[in-house]
Amino acid sequence: MNETSQPGRRGFLWTTGCLAALPIAAGTSQPVAAHPSNPISAATPGRRKLGTLDVSSIGLGVQNMSRTYQTTLPSRPEMHRIIQAAFEQGVTFFDAAEAYGPHEVERILGEGVRAFRDKITIATKFGWNIDLQTGQRMPGLNSRPEHIKRVVEGMLQRLRTDRIDLLYQHRVDPQVPIEEVAGAVKDLMAQGKVLHWGLCEMGQGTLRRAHAEQAVTAVQNEYSLLWRGPEQWLLPLCEELGIGFVPWSPLGVGFLTGAIDSQTRFSDGDIRRIESRFAPEHLPGNLTLVDLVKAWAARKNATPAQIALAWLGARKPWVVPIPGTTQMAHMVENVAAAQVQFSAAELAQFDAAASSIEIRGARLPDAVLAFSDVEAPPRR
Repeated sequence: MNETSQPGRRGFLWTTGCLAALPIAAGTSQPVAAHPSNPISAATPGRRKLGTLDVSSIGLGVQNMSRTYQTTLPSRPEMHRIIQAAFEQGVTFFDAAEAYGPHEVERILGEGVRAFRDKITIATKFGWNIDLQTGQRMPGLNSRPEHIKRVVEGMLQRLRTDRIDLLYQHRVDPQVPIEEVAGAVKDLMAQGKVLHWGLCEMGQGTLRRAHAEQAVTAVQNEYSLLWRGPEQWLLPLCEELGIGFVPWSPLGVGFLTGAIDSQTRFSDGDIRRIESRFAPEHLPGNLTLVDLVKAWAARKNATPAQIALAWLGARKPWVVPIPGTTQMAHMVENVAAAQVQFSAAELAQFDAAASSIEIRGARLPDAVLAFSDVEAPPRR
């Protein structure tokens, strides 16, 4: 495979026009067709708690619905159809951000959920330095309290709603004490414009301070079989504080689906081109992990993507992955991962094998990693 369009990565499950098919059930080897005696509600995934927030056990990340990794522009009506179908499949947790687009993904999500807005949870994020009117991305971060409040007003308009269910700080602003950020969010909560809040990719001390100021519902961080950094301190801290955890890039930017091989090269504009874990010298060795996932997919009558998502779900009952996609069949399959279960013995065996595989290369370019694990300055 020399390109990154990922054709047919789940083709054995889906044929053209068969997009109404239900997710594969654990222990079966064939997709379950939609039928009056087998209604779509039968495939509804379970529920989980992020703090006190009740959501579906698998969410939908909509980041690429305005622009894919390959820099193509998806069909807007098709993105609306995927959002609608996800809801019909039981997904109630939709993840966006001001920075995605910028602004445009929030508009797409707001348009797509109009008919069922009150039955779902919308999460979005502030924190990058983005012009409030034009959406122009400017250097650095901006979590000044006055700016946060203006950002939220724009979010509400783009999302066509009167409240944001879960509002994250996208990255920690090194110029603004986290207590001031929490205070701004607390004000928005008092006005009913925000119901819950969280942080992304923050430092350990910052999370403790934020939670002490205003109870944090969830944190979001990259986490998958491909990158297990949160196991060092973040997952234990979330468990200690009663905070939910939302892994972004739960499929390893497509790597864990089996769509990438040792010959894959990425186009300009695709962030994977500048992530060293996908460099030609590292891909062959790192693909050992994919071979393991594929072997377990065959063993469990599932797909590699489903195994990767089911593994995350098995980590803790308060872990809720948000795989993103711009393809209907991929969304349906991702949701079906909620049906794949590991016994305790299977999980231990799989986890031991995965832990023994060394992944070479960094998860992000240094310039992007510089925004992770940042500690906010002391309270003024």
